[in-house]
Amino acid sequence: MILRAAALQLSAVAGEVESNLNRLEEAIGALPPGVTLAVAPELYTTGYDLDLVARRGHELAEPVTGPAVERLVSLAKRAGLTLVVGFLESEGDQLYDSVAVSAAGGDPVVYRKTHLYPAEMPVFTPGNSLVVFDDTSGTQMGLMICFEHAFPEIATTLALEGGRVLVIPSAVPIGYEHVLALRTRARAQDNQVFAVACNMSAPFCGLSVIVDPRGEILAQAGTGEETVIADLALEAVSNERAREPSLDLRRPELYR
Repeated sequence: MILRAAALQLSAVAGEVESNLNRLEEAIGALPPGVTLAVAPELYTTGYDLDLVARRGHELAEPVTGPAVERLVSLAKRAGLTLVVGFLESEGDQLYDSVAVSAAGGDPVVYRKTHLYPAEMPVFTPGNSLVVFDDTSGTQMGLMICFEHAFPEIATTLALEGGRVLVIPSAVPIGYEHVLALRTRARAQDNQVFAVACNMSAPFCGLSVIVDPRGEILAQAGTGEETVIADLALEAVSNERAREPSLDLRRPELYR
């Protein structure tokens, strides 16, 4: 089976939720036929700005039942695809760096970033569970967010739970280009899975990338606003795992 995936490398205006959602809708409307997975960056609806979150986070954040996620569900339904978008989530007094997944308008699945970068710890509460979801084709996919590239255990857990594609909304800043250039490829090759890492464009570093189970780059963006698309031949996952069955040969009793 072939799955056509798109990384929507967009910029976001900090605090301008409506404007950012309008821009996202334009990008989705410009996709070519056949795209069934579209991924936007981390905290795309509000923009990734920790100072803004510290000052206005409770004003800008929404529960999963809020209007921003409702609009994402509507966009996914109209486009007939699975849409993955970072948003600022609130629950009670807590703020979360979250991702909403809508598979062609179904009830949204939410993942809360579990491993926070040190600068994020004063403003966000970490999530406590990893998430694997089914896209519109029934393909299982695992969610990670940005800094979580740095934790091989996350990607391996998602792969062991059935994920064949890692979906990674990000806001990687300039100076950390290796996260996209190296870590995305490593996490894919470690576990013989595809990876779709969608980063924010300028003033972040861009370089969104789609990678195959050997860690080879299928498509990569530059630094500006750009959509990159690749066809994922999903049988490559089982082919690579037969060739190098590393997940089956793990010895977790030896690992700390």
